[in-house]
Amino acid sequence: MNSSILNQSHCPEVVVPNPVFFTIGAVSFAENFLVVVAVIRNRNLHSPMYCFICSLAAFHAIASLTKTLENLMIVFADVGHLNKKGSSETTLDDAIDSLLCMSFLGSFFSILAIAVDRYITIFHALRYHNIMTMQRTGAILGIIWTVCGGLGVLMILFFDFKLIMICFVILFFISLVIICSLYVFMFMLARIHARKIAALPVGGRNNHHQQRWGSNMRGAQTVTILFGTLVVCWSPFFFHLVIIMVCPMNPYCECYRSLFQLHVALLTSHALFDPAIYAFRIAELRHTLRKMLLCSDWKLCS
Repeated sequence: MNSSILNQSHCPEVVVPNPVFFTIGAVSFAENFLVVVAVIRNRNLHSPMYCFICSLAAFHAIASLTKTLENLMIVFADVGHLNKKGSSETTLDDAIDSLLCMSFLGSFFSILAIAVDRYITIFHALRYHNIMTMQRTGAILGIIWTVCGGLGVLMILFFDFKLIMICFVILFFISLVIICSLYVFMFMLARIHARKIAALPVGGRNNHHQQRWGSNMRGAQTVTILFGTLVVCWSPFFFHLVIIMVCPMNPYCECYRSLFQLHVALLTSHALFDPAIYAFRIAELRHTLRKMLLCSDWKLCS
C-alpha cells in the first residue's frame, strides 16, 4: 500500500497527518469489534444476513488494526527506531499489507454475499430457509476467508507484476457490475410487485405479507447504502491504480497521484461508516448495541 513512485510533477503531495489515521483506525476498530460481539452474543442475530454482517465487521476490524500498526511502524521509522530496509521490518510490512489486502477484498465479497442474501430473501421468501441454511452460510464464509487470505498473500508477493494489479482492478469492476446488475433487477421486480399489491382490493391484501415485504425491502435499501458507501470510499483508490498503469509519467496523472494518502484515508474510513449504517438502519442490532453499552448486567436488560 506504499506509494512506490515519487510524485515528479509540480503538484505538491497531499500528506494526511498520522493522528488522522490513528483516529480512524481506533474508532473504526472499536465500532466493528462491538458489532462482532453483538452478533455473537445475541441469539436473535444468528441468521445468515447477520453472519455476513459479522464477517464484514471482522474484516473491517482487521483492516483498522493492521493499518494502525503500519502507521506506528512509519512513525518509528521516521524517528530512527526502525530500519526501513531491514529484513524483519520488510517481512512485517509485507504481512501487514497482505492482511490489508485480505481485509479489503473480504469487505467487498461480504457485501456481495449480503446483497445475494437480500435478493433471495425478497424473491424466494418461501424457500429462503432451505436455500440459505446456516451450514451453507458457514461454507460461504469459509470460502470467502480462504480465498481472500490467499489472494492477499499472492497480491503482495507479485504486486510488482503489472498483471496482478490489472487483475485486482478488473476484479473490482466486475464485482461492481455484478452488484449493480443485481440491484437493478431487484428493484425492478420490487416495483412490479408493489404495483400488483396496489392494484389489489383492500380486502384482498395480506397485511402480514405487506409488512414482511416492507421489512425485506428496508434490508435491501440498507445494503444499497452500504454498497454506495463502498463505491464512494474505494473508487478514488482504484482509479489511482488505473492511472499508475495507464499514464505513469503524465504530469496530469501525477497530480492525481499526489492525492494518494487522501485516497488511502478515504479507503480506510469505509470501516468507520459501515457500523454507523448498521446501527441506524437495523433495529435489532441497534437494540443489542445499546444494551451492551448502557447496561452493566446483560441478563437484566430487556
